[in-house]
Amino acid sequence: MDEREDSRPPEDVALDERDRDAPPAEATGELDEDDRLKPEFVRDVIDLAESGEAEAARERVGRLHPADIADLFELARSDERPMLAGVLGDMLSAEVLAEMNDYVREELIDLLAPEQVAELASELDTDDAVAIIEDMEADEQQAVLRAMEPEDRAAIEDALSFPEETAGRLMQREFVAVPEHVTVGDVIDRLREDGDLTTDFWEIFVVDPLVRPVGTCQLSWILRTPRDIAISDVMRREQTLIPVDMDQEEVALRFQKYALISAAVVDKAGRLVGMITVDDIVHIIQEEAGEDILRLSGAGDGDINEPIRETYGARVRWLVANLGTALVASSIVGFFGGAIEQMVALAALMPIVAGVGGNAGTQTLAVTVRALAMNQLTDSNSWRAVFREMKIALLNGSTIAAIAGTATALWFGNPALGGVIAAAMIVNIFVAGVSGVAIPLLLDRLDQDPAVASSIFVTMTTDSMGFLAFLGLAVASGLTSL
Repeated sequence: MDEREDSRPPEDVALDERDRDAPPAEATGELDEDDRLKPEFVRDVIDLAESGEAEAARERVGRLHPADIADLFELARSDERPMLAGVLGDMLSAEVLAEMNDYVREELIDLLAPEQVAELASELDTDDAVAIIEDMEADEQQAVLRAMEPEDRAAIEDALSFPEETAGRLMQREFVAVPEHVTVGDVIDRLREDGDLTTDFWEIFVVDPLVRPVGTCQLSWILRTPRDIAISDVMRREQTLIPVDMDQEEVALRFQKYALISAAVVDKAGRLVGMITVDDIVHIIQEEAGEDILRLSGAGDGDINEPIRETYGARVRWLVANLGTALVASSIVGFFGGAIEQMVALAALMPIVAGVGGNAGTQTLAVTVRALAMNQLTDSNSWRAVFREMKIALLNGSTIAAIAGTATALWFGNPALGGVIAAAMIVNIFVAGVSGVAIPLLLDRLDQDPAVASSIFVTMTTDSMGFLAFLGLAVASGLTSL
């Protein structure tokens, strides 16, 4: 056997052997059928730690994957986490911190000295190390950076120089690049002999003398190609390059659109400066999708580990804004107060018109915000989307109007009242459909996040128009008067 066939550091081999010997967590009963830690397991570990049986607690936790150990800390109470960290010791590894919820990780990092944080960060890829360090206070961040090796510190400082949620923050600085004049054999020899290369990669980037990507070559192609073939004859010249300042949501969309496993990141001069892999993109897709849903509801980060004060601040400002917009609808009702006094049935039916219109607007809004986030809705098809929602709104409005109008006429024995509510339903659902697509499109054109404020304006529009259409038609039809 060629001695170069396994050039991994001895500690990596030992780690692999330990992992092979350890039974999977689901086989030993720690996880349920949904791959979540069982409550009784979590409670057992915490009880062992609290009772001073540290070795027993460590033995139970030692069979878990780093992601499951991170879950264990997240499931523990805030006041139990410091004690648990002290008992588990080095099991609170860099890999565990990288998998951990941001708020929980911040709690635990506050317990560590800067030198300890620096040591943990040095064990991770740059993108994971940045995720640990970027949210620290400025003075603590500098203390950690000073404790790091110069090479690691330079890489992290470079990453922190880019805006948050951009490819520069997300990318790994560790990648494999080769010049285009080498052969497949040269590449294989380098991969075997160079102990400083990153160990996790799926493709090799081929670069010109100015370190600009000219192609990419998957490892499987290299393994199946004779050694004397030039790498330039194996590589694929067409590749998706990610600008270093691209927003992470756009990066995720490119990975999804082109089915990428990894992609090269280039600076403004077109030089290769890093790579992004699909495992990072999975987290981004989940994070961005969750953000849009939470923004639609004005719920802030929506994290159950977020401090109460921050959650309160994020939610209350949108409730105050909602209170202001609700006054618009309330003023319309007040204007028709005399008409409502003459015909009490109007008061009973008003919420139905407004409520159905609000639901119709929410449906359209959710579809529109998602389409904008997925780049499915652009300047080239926005008007088509508006007209489509108009047609759907008219169909929905006609159906609901027929049902509501008939039921109202039979219940109150008043066909005219049934006709009024039917007409109001059509008007309000049509307005809801148009506003549900037009408001987020307008906010997007104004470079505002359509997921943040759209719901408040759509709700105000549907409530106001629902009351105005219903009460206004009732007065216009002679059912009642002002």
